[in-house]
Amino acid sequence: MKAVSNGVLLLVTVAFALPLVWLLLASVDERATLSIKLPAEISLQNFTAVMTPETALIPLLNSLFLAGGCALLTMTVAVLAAYPLSRYTMRINKPFLYGVLFGSCLPITAMMVPVYALFVAFNLIDSLVGTTIFLAATSLPIAIYMTKNFMDSVPISLEEAAWMDGASMLTTLTRVVIPLMRPGLAVVFIFVFIGAWGNFFVPFVLLLSPDKLPAAVSIFSFFGQYGTVAYGQLATFSLLYSLPVITLYVFVSRVLGGSSAMAGAVKG
Repeated sequence: MKAVSNGVLLLVTVAFALPLVWLLLASVDERATLSIKLPAEISLQNFTAVMTPETALIPLLNSLFLAGGCALLTMTVAVLAAYPLSRYTMRINKPFLYGVLFGSCLPITAMMVPVYALFVAFNLIDSLVGTTIFLAATSLPIAIYMTKNFMDSVPISLEEAAWMDGASMLTTLTRVVIPLMRPGLAVVFIFVFIGAWGNFFVPFVLLLSPDKLPAAVSIFSFFGQYGTVAYGQLATFSLLYSLPVITLYVFVSRVLGGSSAMAGAVKG
């Protein structure tokens, strides 16, 4: 039985590792194909061709603007919405949370027609700011639900002690609750950022100008007519596309994650 489980895990590992190996090999091969093979000659020509403002730099900056703005806006609203849900018992808590879960299950394709009409009415088509706000709105339901669960783990007795010292509710939220739930906020931030970073459909519909398209949409430029694909440049662009997410994950997990600030905060 152990041999079977190890064999299954090995197959899963190989299935995930082969595409990564292809990315690394194809990125340094000028004649890369869809098959995995060692390059006849290692070349950086694909990086030279891809790392131009029009091909990679501007789309990546657009992606950073969309995903970063979406994550920051979503986190701010999610914390403010989750606080009363976590700290007060009201009749609307459970129906509201059910509504939040229902909102997180709605397929984005079912909403795009009325959303497109709304964007046309408010003259927000081809607007990075408008697209960022909509991405934040679509990420908000699951972010509220996750943030509320993380906030429940912070003892309310710590807030009561701060209130006894004269702290306001906003002060206890920003100086007591949020610092103690940094690992949870890191999880939600990364989750929302990655969702917005890899979102293709929403920017594809709402953004029209080539200089405003994010990297998730501009990747189509490597697919030519009649089925031709620049595999080497596509692999290089994919590596560059994944670097910001990996960097963010390492940075956030080190700076915000792993906090032990709550250790010993409650006595007795």
